[in-house]
Amino acid sequence: MTTLFLILVGVVVLLCIGLNSISSRIGVPALLAFILLGILFGNSGLIPLQFDDHTAAKEICSIALIFIMFYGGFGTRWKSARPIVAEASLLASLGVVLTAAFTGMFCHYAFRWDWTESLLIGAVVGSTDAASVFSILRSKKLGLKNNTAPILEMESGSNDPMAHMLTLLMLSVLKGTATGGSIAWMLFAQIAFGLGCGFFIAILAATFLEKVHIKDKGYDSLFFVATALLAYAIPEIIGGNGYLSVYIVGVYLGNREFPSRKALVNFFDGITGFAQVIIFFLLGLLARPAELHKVIIPALAIFVFMLLVARPLSVMSILTPFRKYPFRQQALVSFVGLRGAASIVFAIVATSDTVSPTHDIFNIVFCLVLISISLQGSLIPFVSKKLKMVDAKVDVMKTFNDYSEQKELQAGSIDIVPGGSWDGKRVMDLDLPKNMMLALVLRGEERIIAKGDTVLQAGDKVVVVTKTFDEKEIFLIEKKVKKNGRRAGHAIKDVSGEGLVLLVRRDDEDFIPDGDTVLLEGDILVLLRHEKTTA
Repeated sequence: MTTLFLILVGVVVLLCIGLNSISSRIGVPALLAFILLGILFGNSGLIPLQFDDHTAAKEICSIALIFIMFYGGFGTRWKSARPIVAEASLLASLGVVLTAAFTGMFCHYAFRWDWTESLLIGAVVGSTDAASVFSILRSKKLGLKNNTAPILEMESGSNDPMAHMLTLLMLSVLKGTATGGSIAWMLFAQIAFGLGCGFFIAILAATFLEKVHIKDKGYDSLFFVATALLAYAIPEIIGGNGYLSVYIVGVYLGNREFPSRKALVNFFDGITGFAQVIIFFLLGLLARPAELHKVIIPALAIFVFMLLVARPLSVMSILTPFRKYPFRQQALVSFVGLRGAASIVFAIVATSDTVSPTHDIFNIVFCLVLISISLQGSLIPFVSKKLKMVDAKVDVMKTFNDYSEQKELQAGSIDIVPGGSWDGKRVMDLDLPKNMMLALVLRGEERIIAKGDTVLQAGDKVVVVTKTFDEKEIFLIEKKVKKNGRRAGHAIKDVSGEGLVLLVRRDDEDFIPDGDTVLLEGDILVLLRHEKTTA
């Protein structure tokens, strides 16, 4: 049974990866594909997988959300966020409260639901989705005017704790256990213990990193995974808000200087992607497509109300007093209020509680999230352009922690051959590209700093420095020329579809070939390849 389960998990993950690649090409959001895959494997799908345990789903999704919250903080660059911390913090706290309240009022008056369940669904969908916002800004390289990107990133990364707290509050009211004193204590404990534990664990972890040098590769990643888990679990035990604590730890550690910070951003980017796969796949498993017709009208009505009324009113009531955000910018911030993973988790929490709501909150949230990520998410670049908020001069990557202000350089070497174009020339007379400079001349055992009047000689090895080329679709690979293969015995210019041959390693000699170089059996070729190139 365990083996079959592992096979199923592996197949699902591989399918999700494949769908992610396909969805990016055809313009369909990847998260939508994960939901549809979950439906395919669900109770009502073509490949029925019996899974109806909301309690187990709640635990799994809660753990997945820990890493989404941690990454929301860890990937936020404090230098970019500091100028807008006040407005972003208000959007992440008061903005969630206002959105939940307006949405709850709409549900009460439009559908005649009682106040408790109306406000509960408002709390569940009150926060925006950080991972989706990050993904869209990165993938579309969406540079936005007037610090819009940092506002969106910090708000979406930090507003889940408030929605979680409101959800717990409304569930306690639904159970009938809430009193004035218990509500006051819960609010105090959630905020105070969440903040306190977050800062304490963050400082402790940073001190550990300073005192203990983690030498083995991979163990630094494990350290941060363990830290994120502890940052959530410790405050939760004493009644604090674990998600608030995790976010604070993420921001604090993500903006500390340590050697592997940039690599860890990429690591948690992958972990967050996997967490989203889990959450959205489980959403598809738990969904009942045959019952969606019963909730599609209220779900669509709530989505439209939130998009056109609740979210804009919340955003504008907070940003307008700052007097530096024009209407079109506020409209864009309002529009980028995507509902996603957190709303799903909180909906599962609400439906797995001991007192279930009267209305089908889970399927309503399912439809709402589906509409949000498929329609709203796809339109963000278009709306940004229509509102004239796109600024090509703004590098959105500067708002993330894997951005480096230092220009990364790399060194290479050139051999000066007798009679070559550089033989006998002064450095100042060379026609070098703009982004290249000569740093050092190796002449026998002598090391010469390359100056303008340095004369190059045959036999010199010149060290040149240029900017690092960073393009994920272009990379170097090695290929061996096999006996009787189509490369053996042929000149490079006569073999098509190979990519650019940069270097040939023959026996113990490395040399740079030209088009007439004939390849021999056993040659090792270093090829410059593009991922769309076929061999």
